[in-house]
Amino acid sequence: MTENERKFTLVGLGEILWDVLPDGKQLGGAPANFAYHAQSLGGRGIVVSCIGNDELGKEIMKRLEKLGLDSSYVAVDENHPTGTVTVELDEDGKPNYTIHENVAWDYIASDSGLLELAARADAVCYGSLCQRSQISRKTVRDFLQATNSDCLGVFDINIRQSYFNKEIIHTMLGLSNVLKLNDEELPVVADLLGLTGSETDILSQLTDIYELRMIALTRGAKGSRLYAQGENSDHEGFPAEVADTVGAGDSFTAAMTLGLLYDKPLDWINEYSNRVAGFVCSQSGATPELQDSLTAEFSEAGTESTE
Repeated sequence: MTENERKFTLVGLGEILWDVLPDGKQLGGAPANFAYHAQSLGGRGIVVSCIGNDELGKEIMKRLEKLGLDSSYVAVDENHPTGTVTVELDEDGKPNYTIHENVAWDYIASDSGLLELAARADAVCYGSLCQRSQISRKTVRDFLQATNSDCLGVFDINIRQSYFNKEIIHTMLGLSNVLKLNDEELPVVADLLGLTGSETDILSQLTDIYELRMIALTRGAKGSRLYAQGENSDHEGFPAEVADTVGAGDSFTAAMTLGLLYDKPLDWINEYSNRVAGFVCSQSGATPELQDSLTAEFSEAGTESTE
């Protein structure tokens, strides 16, 4: 098997939970959503997290099995419940989250098996939320430090409520080589880190200070911008009849990460990631079955020369 034909291993590291939506509950947690979409698009998605020894936890394991995701690294905590998030949607389908505390994914423990997974991962995606607890924060950092030099560390920042601070963002940027955030999060990050100037100035400073390979700035229905060491790609997005936007950003991150692993051009990555996210917006929940036209891209990429 050649390098272009291999199936990349992409790890979603952090929270796994139930999003309790107005019409019922859906599997959620950005890292779990990332792993699902990475697998759907042609990679091998692996979830690293923790659930409670309760009915909600058992339902998560059944759901992961149904989705075809490797759940070998989802631990069971005997002392804390499975995580839940209450999700309310505004008139535009944009979610507002109430994230419940002291749950199983706050207690993700590191072990030798997890560090072995880190050593063979091609990409790992993580955010700031699961680092609200000291135990999970240490596990995320131990995992990143155990990855090989070619592994993509994708910091999908996902600022939620008050679960972030300067130390977490600064430290995680130093351990990452790709940053993904949205246009509401960029000024928050800039303010915390003391960065000023135009959007381009801030992206340039972040890239230089933290030696980032790329920054992805998403803008909701207005598309996205990819910025890589002076190279720039803007995309206006694709119109979609929005069911809800839950999981759309995570699908964008998965598509973008696979594009980087296959060494695709920035404009290609940007267009494809917007196509995937636009489709997810048109469906209910974070983990809809993706269209064949979307999932075929990287099976085809495996037979082509790297662009």
